[in-house]
Amino acid sequence: MSGKDLHAFITNYRAEDVEKLTARMKNGLGSSKYKPAEYERLQAIVDAKRLESDLIGQKVQKSRCAAKATKESSILRQHRQVWSRESPRLQKAEEKAEIDLHDFLATIRPTDRTDTAIFSLQEHALLLEEEREAFRKATVVPVHDLKGDLSFRRQQPSAYRSKWEQVIQQINFVKDQQDGIIKKLHAEYLGLEEEIVGLDLEKYLTSTSETLVNMDDVPWEVLDSHCPYPELKDSLIQAFQSLSERYHSRLQILQEQLQSTDRSCGWCEDDHHRFQFTLFQYTLQDVPNNRALCMDMLQRLFPERSRQELMEHERLWDWQRFTQAQLTVVTQQWQRDQEELLARALVTLQEATHAHQEELELHRDRQHQQDICSHLREKLQRWRARQEEVEKLEAAIAARQREEEEARLKTEQEKETAKRSEQKEKVRQFYLKQQKRRELLERRDRERLADLRSVMEEQARRDKERVQFRADMLRRRREEREAREIERQREEEEKQLRLEVLRNQVGVVAEADPERMMADTEAWRSRHLNIKELELQTPLYSINTYTDTQIVSDPRVRVEQALREAGLQHSLYAKEVLSVIKPPKPPRPDTKSIIKF
Repeated sequence: MSGKDLHAFITNYRAEDVEKLTARMKNGLGSSKYKPAEYERLQAIVDAKRLESDLIGQKVQKSRCAAKATKESSILRQHRQVWSRESPRLQKAEEKAEIDLHDFLATIRPTDRTDTAIFSLQEHALLLEEEREAFRKATVVPVHDLKGDLSFRRQQPSAYRSKWEQVIQQINFVKDQQDGIIKKLHAEYLGLEEEIVGLDLEKYLTSTSETLVNMDDVPWEVLDSHCPYPELKDSLIQAFQSLSERYHSRLQILQEQLQSTDRSCGWCEDDHHRFQFTLFQYTLQDVPNNRALCMDMLQRLFPERSRQELMEHERLWDWQRFTQAQLTVVTQQWQRDQEELLARALVTLQEATHAHQEELELHRDRQHQQDICSHLREKLQRWRARQEEVEKLEAAIAARQREEEEARLKTEQEKETAKRSEQKEKVRQFYLKQQKRRELLERRDRERLADLRSVMEEQARRDKERVQFRADMLRRRREEREAREIERQREEEEKQLRLEVLRNQVGVVAEADPERMMADTEAWRSRHLNIKELELQTPLYSINTYTDTQIVSDPRVRVEQALREAGLQHSLYAKEVLSVIKPPKPPRPDTKSIIKF
């Protein structure tokens, strides 16, 4: 056993062990206290243990690899699910954009004969469509064909085993071709971006949330308005300026926060766009554990970047989006506040104009009233002079009319006196006729009242006699019922007396015999003589049910058995047949239930 193996075998030792080993070497290995060491057997045990530990390590490593592969396949399956949800949405968006573009190209019309740019635009659209189809046939179709060919070869590996080298060469050729196409597209993308920057069109591609709304401090409606009160106009202009200063300061702070980082948050444009697309793809989907899937996909897309860098970039991008959202909200608030302030200012200016117009109207009305008052005063004086003259003439005419009226009244008074005397006589005759008629009616009512009173008295007498007769009948019935009850009680007492006499006559008179009372009776003794035979003849338990003959005699049982053998026991035909069959003996009336469920 080498020193290396000994070092590997003895893992730990103490000073006492060294002393024991020294004493053993001095006393000799053949001592009765110690046994000789079998190094070969120990080496075999160590090798077996080492082999077992290696096998266990291999199993653990294999389990780790399997778990890692399972986890990887599960993550890839979840990624495929996310992409299967995202792909149709992107296809729909692409189809919608193409439809909108085609509709736009189909709806535009030239303004005149010289407007040929529209036709060139349509021709350019057709040319782009042809180029796109040619590009798809040259790049996408070969990849799909190669994929289908590989799937077919994978299903039949034995038939194409000798051609695997050609297939690998073809796959490498397609990969090189796709890499060349991607480089070419990237170069075209960079050239198009430089062309856009050279034509100064980059400002049209920026987001609207990053641009500030160019607002005037004071609207022209307020500046160009005519206000009769200069102080009011100055206060409105000052309110607009203070509003603009307040929002300018807030927007300036937000712009400084945005300018602290670039649009790509320190990354290149391509990486930032891929980062945005991946984050949107996994945050918009309602999938479980989307955060872990998103970080896994980002680490796959950017293997050179650490998880901390990805989270830091996400935090910067969230801060940038939040700042842009704040910028948009502040701009909208500025627009809303300025519109409200403008509306209030216009209303205030209109109210000031109306108030000034009312003051002018009031002044003109006062002047007009004064002119009218002077004109009316002159008219009043002329009217008073005419009125005095009219009063004098009316007084003279009234005196003459008064004299004529007095004469006419005297004549009418004489005629009225004669007429009243005649009417008094007619009224006296009318009152005499009314008095006679009332006396006649009163006499007739008295006679009718006397007749009714006599009839009512007779009816009351008859009712009293009927009530008295009923009371007498009830009294006689009650007396007869009491007499019958007394007679019944008397007969019951006589019956009890006769029964008591009979009981006394048949009463048993016996002497006390305790031994006979405690001994077995003759019936009990005769019943227990052959107890074993009785036990064999008696059944184990009592049966309170129908016999098989009684059950089979019921036609319903036989019909149900026939239907069950035919497999029709659950059919509608079986229900109808069993419902019309009556039992052999009708049930007793007392077994019918009146409870309705």
